[in-house]
Amino acid sequence: MSDSHAPADAPLVTPFAAALDAELDLSITRVIRAPRALVWRAWADADRLAKWWIPAPMSLRVDRLELVPGGAFVTRMSEDGETFVPHMNVVFVTVEASRRIVFTNAIDADWRPAQPAPVPLTAEFVFTDHPEGTEYRATARHATAADRASHEALGFVEGWGMVTDALAALAESEV
Repeated sequence: MSDSHAPADAPLVTPFAAALDAELDLSITRVIRAPRALVWRAWADADRLAKWWIPAPMSLRVDRLELVPGGAFVTRMSEDGETFVPHMNVVFVTVEASRRIVFTNAIDADWRPAQPAPVPLTAEFVFTDHPEGTEYRATARHATAADRASHEALGFVEGWGMVTDALAALAESEV
């Protein structure tokens, strides 16, 4: 069990230490030139999150952001800024303030089993101190090699890279 209220300098507490599996996982790492507290705030504040969580020129609305284990994360997206359609409906599995976030799309925000599209995954985001700011790692874990390949073909590197760049730009602008 994780403690979402642990001090930022507390040791990272994880229910498991899953290594990256090249057959099943996709991951990107980026150094963001901002302190962990600012990178975390970009995640934890719904207004800030809406600015970077989806690649431009799309718009995002955050309907629910309950950044606690078992909490909901529900968003809608728009191509024209007026008509919003469902984007994500997931549940947080682990939240360690300023350190780690894990969610899955296998369960929806109402705790019902989901049939996620385009691929089922568990996403993990890790924030660690770096001499230049924060090392941010985003990982998508998949159940099968086929799901991993499908996610990669859908543009994981480009899409998750674009939103990580937008996260970095937002956090770095607040330094």
